[in-house]
Amino acid sequence: MAKQQQHEPLTGAALRQKVKTLATLSKTQKAKACGYYTVSKGGGERVNLMQFLQALLEAEGVPLDRPAAERERGSRRASYRIAVQANGQLLIGAAYTQQIGLQPGDTFELVLGRKHIQLKQLDPVD
Repeated sequence: MAKQQQHEPLTGAALRQKVKTLATLSKTQKAKACGYYTVSKGGGERVNLMQFLQALLEAEGVPLDRPAAERERGSRRASYRIAVQANGQLLIGAAYTQQIGLQPGDTFELVLGRKHIQLKQLDPVD
C-alpha cells in the first residue's frame, strides 16, 4: 500500500513549542499532533515515532547524525585497538597514520618490551 504524507511535520522552534503545549499527551499522540504520521490509501494511520523523536532532539540542539558533508566516505574511525592477524602480523591502518600526519617513506625504530611494542619515528637524516 502506498502511503501519502498528511501534511508537513513541525520542526525546530515550532516543534518545541507545540510539544510543550501537549505535555499531558503520550509521545505517540504528540508525534501525531505534530504531523509525524502517514495515512495509507485505505485510510489507516501510522505514527512515525522515530522521525518525531529525532526531529525533537535536533530541535533541542542534539543532532544524532553528523551532516553528510562531515562524514568520511569509505573510511573507518580509529578504534585504537588492533589484533594480531592469522599470519602473525600487526596492521596499523590508514586512519591512525593520517591522524598523526605520517607520510609514505617515514621510518621507525621498533623497541620491543616484554608485552609491548613501541614505535619511535626516526629523523629523515638517520
